Amino acid sequence: MDSLTQACLGGALGGAVLGRRLGRKSIVLGAVTATLPDLDSFIDFGSAVAEYTYHRSVSHSVFVLSALAGLLTLVCARLPATRTIPTASWFWFWWLCLVTHPILDAFTTYGTQLLWPIASPPVAWKTIFIIDPLYTLPMLIAIIVALIRGARGRAVVIGLAISTVYLGFSVAAKAMVMAQVQPELVQRGLDDRPVMVQPMPLNTLVWRVTVIDDDRQLEALVSLFDERHTLAFDSFSRPMAAHDMLVDSWGGQRLGWFSAPFWRSEERDDTLVVTDLRMGQPGGYSFAFVIGERDDSGQWQSVTSRSAETARPDTSLLPALLKRITQPEALCPSDFGDRDRLLPDAECRPRE
Repeated sequence: MDSLTQACLGGALGGAVLGRRLGRKSIVLGAVTATLPDLDSFIDFGSAVAEYTYHRSVSHSVFVLSALAGLLTLVCARLPATRTIPTASWFWFWWLCLVTHPILDAFTTYGTQLLWPIASPPVAWKTIFIIDPLYTLPMLIAIIVALIRGARGRAVVIGLAISTVYLGFSVAAKAMVMAQVQPELVQRGLDDRPVMVQPMPLNTLVWRVTVIDDDRQLEALVSLFDERHTLAFDSFSRPMAAHDMLVDSWGGQRLGWFSAPFWRSEERDDTLVVTDLRMGQPGGYSFAFVIGERDDSGQWQSVTSRSAETARPDTSLLPALLKRITQPEALCPSDFGDRDRLLPDAECRPRE
C-alpha cells in the first residue's frame, strides 16, 4: 500500500495499544514505525530487476520484523523513560505496527515475500488496489480526531474497525467475482488457464480479469453489479520473444519467479523488454525492463537490467471507470490502449 495508508494503519494501531499511556505520542511513533519496512526502496540492489524483485523481501519478512519488534521491546524495557510501561504492551505495540505493514501489502498485487528467507513465491492476495481511499480515510479521520482530542478515546479503534471491515469486504468481493467468472471460463474451455482477478484503481466494485492463453492475453472488466453471463473479453497478442534467453538469464529467471505467467517479452530496437502484465492496464503497464541486447552478430546477450519506457496511466478514463460500476459498455480493457495488439476476436471493444 502507499506510505500514507501504512502510516495511518501504524498510527491507529499505536493509539489503540498505547494511547492511554503515551497519548498523542503513540500515534506519531506508530505512524513512523509502520513506514520503516519501505526504507528498502532507498537501497541500490545493482539493477532494475533486482530493485523490483528484492523490494518487499528482507524488510517485509514477518520473521525479520518480529525479531526487530523483540529487540525494540528489550530496549524499551531497559530505558528509564519507557520501562514504566509493561514489556508486553511494548512488544504488542512494536509487533503490530511493524508486521501489519507487509501483511497489508500482501493484499495488493505487487507481491510480498512474507516468509523470507524461505524461498517461497511472493504473496499477493490481490483484493485491494495499492491506493484505496475507502480503506485509508476512516483511519486518517480517526487519527486527526485523536490528535485533536487526545489519543485516549475510542476514535482510532473505530477507524481501525471500519477499515478492517472494508478490507474484509474486498476479500468477499473478489470471491463473488471469481464465482461469477468461473462458469464462463469453464464454458469457454479456459478453466485450466492461469487466471488473475484484481481490483481496478481506487475501488473494489470493478475488477480486472486476466487470462493467459498461450500467445493470447484475455482481459475483461467485471462489476459486482453485472448480470450473469455478460463476460466480454478483449483479446491481445502476448509475444514471448527470445524465450531461451528468458529462461537462461538471471533477469529473466528472476522476473519469471516474480510475475510469470503474467508477463510478456518483446523486441524493441534490438533490445529485449520484459513487461509485468499484473501492474497497470493494457497499454499502460507500470513496470517493464530491458534484460538483453543484440550484439553485432545478431545474437542476444544479457545486460544489466534497466527500466524500459512505459506509458503513463490514462487518468482521463477515471469517470468512465466510475460509470463502469453499473454500465458494462462504459469501459473496456482496450480503451486504456494497446489497440495495436488487439486481436480480431476481441469481444468488449472489437477492432474497427
